[in-house]
Amino acid sequence: MDYSKEYAQKLVSADEAVKVIQSGDWVDYGWCNATVDALDKALAKRTDELTNVNLRGGILLKMPAVFEREDAGEHFTWNSWHMSGIERKLIARGCAYYAPIRYSELPRYYRESTTPDQVAMFQVTPMDKHGYFNFGPNASHMMAVCETAGKIIVEVNKNMPRCLGGFENGVHISQVDAIVEGEHPPIAEMGAGGAPTDVDIAVAKLIVEEIPDGACLQLGIGGMPNTVGSMIAESDLKDLGVHTEMYVDAFVDIAKAGKINGSRKNIDRFRQTFAFGCGTKKMYDYIDDNPELLSAPVSYTNDIRSISALDHFISINNAVDLDLFGQINAESAGTKHISGAGGQLDFVLGAYLSNGGKSFICCSSSFQTKDGQLKSRIVPTLSTGSIVTDTRANTHFVVTEYGKVNLKGLSAWQRAEALISIAHPDFRDELIRDAEKLNIWRRSNK
Repeated sequence: MDYSKEYAQKLVSADEAVKVIQSGDWVDYGWCNATVDALDKALAKRTDELTNVNLRGGILLKMPAVFEREDAGEHFTWNSWHMSGIERKLIARGCAYYAPIRYSELPRYYRESTTPDQVAMFQVTPMDKHGYFNFGPNASHMMAVCETAGKIIVEVNKNMPRCLGGFENGVHISQVDAIVEGEHPPIAEMGAGGAPTDVDIAVAKLIVEEIPDGACLQLGIGGMPNTVGSMIAESDLKDLGVHTEMYVDAFVDIAKAGKINGSRKNIDRFRQTFAFGCGTKKMYDYIDDNPELLSAPVSYTNDIRSISALDHFISINNAVDLDLFGQINAESAGTKHISGAGGQLDFVLGAYLSNGGKSFICCSSSFQTKDGQLKSRIVPTLSTGSIVTDTRANTHFVVTEYGKVNLKGLSAWQRAEALISIAHPDFRDELIRDAEKLNIWRRSNK
């Protein structure tokens, strides 16, 4: 069937498309590197006409045009499912707020929401011959967004990689109300970070030695997971699989080194499964039209049942800090918001349920403040306002540059002793005194 006529009928300018947005509307703005560009600039032109427009999205990679004005908060509010550095700046300006939710729950949330979006708009690939616009590396929750939005506007970007192999990874032209052909900017990138530090390398070594041949991998965001990936690429490991929330550059390195074939996966054999991808152009080029990849909604990738079905599942994620009870904070520094719940807890739970699976929370033992003070990431109790991302009952392995400990099943005094053993040496005596005050220190020896 030829969809060119319908395409022409629905093709409009960005300025024309955003006329449907009214004061008080909820507008889905896309997700990560599919956040609108031309439509964002067009909506910014209407700032003075609008008030109380709630925008919804997450992991912004550049500042939206609607927030460039100092008074933007009087007209637009950003409601984020997961924060980036840009969104943290918007929080400081009073323009943005985090919506706490496990990332895996997003599709269901949209489908059951009593306040659906009036408008959904996001970047897509050019339409294929069957009339589908692919979501690019953002299957995530986008089909649920499309199913519940009042109006759907797609912004076509020829640079968007086409991600196939799964399901709920595109929208048909029959569901679309308007089509905008934007300026086709390069897809926004998230840098892989600088060279790994000695701490990153030390932590990565401790994790990689725990990974068996045939393991299935999930890597989180950050320098340490990326360093683990680089080290896996240089290892003798083989027959690895991928089932992850976020597809990152490290997976490309591991795959190109011949370590990934998915042959031992219990489900989705021979496929690298992911909910969204964000990285450098190297990664976007690799996933474009790659039949080895499987793009699927986050309700599938992060479902504990999917994760636990995969033998020897290895989950690797970061933490901001953790306390002597084994509570993991990966979201805030006290009341200062940093990221979000994401899928960390899903993978911590799913990996432990997997046959032979392990979840690793990794962090440096310490950090330096802006004024040069050395602070411990292992603390007696989490600071007021800090978020418990992973409860103490669910924490499995914790790794710093000073070692790794398995907290599963340990009593309070055993946990304190284990965590203090991998804390920075400068803080161990102080942590022992704190543990004694908290009645979780059994031994006086170190």
